[in-house]
Amino acid sequence: MPAENLLAIDNGTQSVRALLFDPRGNLLAKQRIPIESYYSEGPGLAEQDPLVFWNAVCQACQGLWQQPGVDRGSIAAVALTTQRSTLVNVDREGRPLRPAIHWLDQRETKGLKPVSGLWGLAFALAGASDTVAYLQAEAEVNWIRKFQPEIWDKTYKYLFLSGYLTFMLTGRFVDSVGSQVGYVPFDYKTQKWAGKHDWKWQAVPMDPRVLPELVPPGQPLGEITPEAAAATGIPVGLKLIAAAADKACEVIGSGALDPHIACLSYGTTATINTTHDRYIEIIPLIPPYPSAVPGAYNLELQIFRGYWMVSWFKQEFGHEERLRASEQGVEAEIFFDELVRQAPPGSDGLVLQPYWSPGLRKPGPEARGAVIGFADVHTRAHLYRAILEGLAYALREGAERTSKSSGVKIEALRVAGGGSQSDAGMQLTADVFGLAASRPHVYEASGLGAAIDAAVGIGLHPDFASAVREMTRVSQTFEPDPKVHAIYDELYAKVYLKMYDRLKPLYQAMQKLGG
Repeated sequence: MPAENLLAIDNGTQSVRALLFDPRGNLLAKQRIPIESYYSEGPGLAEQDPLVFWNAVCQACQGLWQQPGVDRGSIAAVALTTQRSTLVNVDREGRPLRPAIHWLDQRETKGLKPVSGLWGLAFALAGASDTVAYLQAEAEVNWIRKFQPEIWDKTYKYLFLSGYLTFMLTGRFVDSVGSQVGYVPFDYKTQKWAGKHDWKWQAVPMDPRVLPELVPPGQPLGEITPEAAAATGIPVGLKLIAAAADKACEVIGSGALDPHIACLSYGTTATINTTHDRYIEIIPLIPPYPSAVPGAYNLELQIFRGYWMVSWFKQEFGHEERLRASEQGVEAEIFFDELVRQAPPGSDGLVLQPYWSPGLRKPGPEARGAVIGFADVHTRAHLYRAILEGLAYALREGAERTSKSSGVKIEALRVAGGGSQSDAGMQLTADVFGLAASRPHVYEASGLGAAIDAAVGIGLHPDFASAVREMTRVSQTFEPDPKVHAIYDELYAKVYLKMYDRLKPLYQAMQKLGG
């Protein structure tokens, strides 16, 4: 029997998974290795030893081979998807020169020389100078060059985590176009490294030679080396096919290939994504990201630390649920659906704005989280429901901005990530949007998206439309309740959408006070 199964390696924020899929998108086997997301040696810093990620990849793969019925000889290709924007400096031999800078890192580099010349003038005339300065301050390479020049001088390649793991698997300094999400001189419109006169080379100065070769999704990155095969157990010589970053893979893994279908990701960062074949900036200078489909774009809006807020609530207010979970040997999250049902839709007027960790996309960097409407009737159940409602409001606002910018109305939702496992959360999402919300047939949607790239890359399916049609489907759909949607509609329009503008002066005052 010819080899036709697909190995997907998914390096997320909290774990690394080795996943075996068949050509129909069925998950045949899975091995998960938890990892420490990062360590911090100062306020806002988040770093990790790159070998933590690589060792977890090896453990996950080796564990997969021990499972009943798993045949390494059945694997036709491998694909890799990883967390976005985690960066690794390596020497000529691919050895890390410093800890990886994690995507949750919040360091900034102040006092940088602004972009000058015609580009600087153009940004000033367009009122975009502050946006460019923000991007410069956020760029990790600028921090390394200023505070660790000896590291930068020794850097042979500057890689995202995807590029580092690709090197460990293939011995080549190459990465997928679909993984280029971060502060590097990448032209998101052409999906290539920026041209030599592009302003990005001023904003994040570097020698182009420190960047890896780029390969479109669905094309080979290389072959598994004997050294990688010994460490992981993956058959030597097997092709590693370019996939994309985890969010991009999650989009196609959930079946959201049509621009009328939005993929909501209820993960550490909550996002709304749609796939388009046109380059569209929802916010000026903030580009759409590369899709897991070559030449396509993901129009994305983010709620940074989105479903992190659920973990925060569990830690700070969920003692009862954690205790019950411990006694019964289950995950605490299964009890939180009960909390949602203890409070009515609209949380009796308690409204949350989920800007706990604002960024540049929306809102501005001055924003803070807010909860308004407290009264004596409110309980922790109301607060928990208000968190879920606030996240759904923010993503609905993102959907409306996306539709306005693209001219394509969003008509259906696919919901992935940890939060998608909550029936109450799924129903709440459908009710806030007034749209059917569907759960993909597998929880591992990002891994499935990587497998789809591999399947097309080796010809198991002739194109991405066919692969998505054959390998994805929904397991359950939640239809909106018209009466509940009417409640949310009124709160969204009359309260939520007005909160940011009303509170912005207070946020700005707090920012000046250093609070």
